[in-house]
Amino acid sequence: MTQPLAAPPADNAGAVSEQTAVVLSADEIRLLTEIGFVAAGRGDVPRARQVFEALAVLRPQRAFPRIGLAVALLNAGQAREAVEVLERAPLQDAEERAMLDAWRGFALQLAARRGESLRVLSRVAAGQGEAAALARSLLGRPGAGDE
Repeated sequence: MTQPLAAPPADNAGAVSEQTAVVLSADEIRLLTEIGFVAAGRGDVPRARQVFEALAVLRPQRAFPRIGLAVALLNAGQAREAVEVLERAPLQDAEERAMLDAWRGFALQLAARRGESLRVLSRVAAGQGEAAALARSLLGRPGAGDE
């Protein structure tokens, strides 16, 4: 049975449409994300890809679906592919882009592209917020202005 359209929840920023915001609440998105990360943690790329590609459609301006797929690829020993996923993400928001870049720097390390990794992580580490803290940690510089 379909629910009648109602006003979308306040946290629907980034939803594809009001309809998808009504159909999937923030809690449901979190649950799908957790399921995706279970698959990612096991390196189960096909299942993680299904979940995270669906989440990328539902939340196209968010980094977490791309990061989730990249984690699955990293856990499956496919660092080059993880780098490609993170490079192709079409995000414009500076905070979301910075988080993708921090993870891309990590994936570059695992892909044995250390010079490029250092450049990406150093640029992100110079900023503020969670992405900068992650980049500083990956560079071995935790605590340098972490929030």
